[in-house]
Amino acid sequence: MIARLFVTLLIVAMLGLFSSCEEESPFSPNQPGALEKGGQNAGTGNITAMTWNVYVGADVDAILAAPPDQIPFVVGGAFADLYDTDFHLRAVAIVDQIAEHNPHLIALQEISLIRIQIPGDFMIGNPVAAEQIEFDYLDILIAELASRGLDYEVGAKVQNADVELPMLNPFTYSLDDVRLTDYDVVLVRGDVAFDNPTAVNYGTFLSVPVPFMPPMDILRGYAAVDATVGQMTYRFVSTHLESFDEGFRLAQADELLGELADETLPVILAGDFNSPAPDGQTYNFLTSEFEDAWVHNVLPNEGDGNTAPHAYDLLNPTANLTRRIDLVLVRTPNPHPGSQPIGPVQATVIGDELQDRTAGSLWPSDHAGVVATLHLRGTK
Repeated sequence: MIARLFVTLLIVAMLGLFSSCEEESPFSPNQPGALEKGGQNAGTGNITAMTWNVYVGADVDAILAAPPDQIPFVVGGAFADLYDTDFHLRAVAIVDQIAEHNPHLIALQEISLIRIQIPGDFMIGNPVAAEQIEFDYLDILIAELASRGLDYEVGAKVQNADVELPMLNPFTYSLDDVRLTDYDVVLVRGDVAFDNPTAVNYGTFLSVPVPFMPPMDILRGYAAVDATVGQMTYRFVSTHLESFDEGFRLAQADELLGELADETLPVILAGDFNSPAPDGQTYNFLTSEFEDAWVHNVLPNEGDGNTAPHAYDLLNPTANLTRRIDLVLVRTPNPHPGSQPIGPVQATVIGDELQDRTAGSLWPSDHAGVVATLHLRGTK
């Protein structure tokens, strides 16, 4: 039994699911095809995209370091952390940024569904999965958007890992179970037409044998839609690649590019790639086919674009982001001869300024997000 608990916790730690992983108009008003901030797309090829890993809200490293007989206690502490890093509060700060930048399309990662079972049955083989909803991050976020009159809908979502663990409930002191189900999501602004929603899990994933139980498959994947903005249609993809192992991460990236190999639309690939620019192996593999939008950024004073990490408790008094792993990547087919496929980009990091925090001084996530307005040239 202890061995089963330890292996299960190791799987969750490898996932990195409990942790990781303002400006003017993107084009000057006198530039042809300028996009007025908060307005409609005014020119063929202009589109604003956002990506953000919103973070489940607890530190899994403490769970991994715990002795096996302490695991239910430490998991209970992590469960309490979910209340301290309350997603209801953080959703307000996230929606503040959505309201300011008004993106056409949003890629979200670590959209979590937290369920509990009271009392738990994990210790006797977990015959019944936990179903009582404690936090539904997608519902919380959609409700906050609606409360502001912001019209976004779910264009596509993919269910990834689904992991259940025992805990000593910090509020009731009963031995309960807690279950985390992870999603990647695409949100589409209400005035943007879309179709062809897709949800795909990668064939490459961590699969760990568990004594007396079926192997646990730690799935990751992508969600995508075809979205029409102005006179152009794009394939927009949200993904979150493996955080623990470079080999798995690279294999998932290879699968993703294979899935997109025959795509004839311009592709905007957004998400948490867990491979730091400019030197990460998976980053360089992806940018062998895709343009990194940040490289074309014309906004002044935006720095290096780092997006991770904030502290696990989200209470660090200053931002010290050291890695650029949250990216917007672009591929445009059939460019006009002699032209660059991607024109000037106006990109900004969000969730990295003190004023971006909640009223309780929480950062919106352990990642900062990225908003990029793109001008794609020479596409059908």
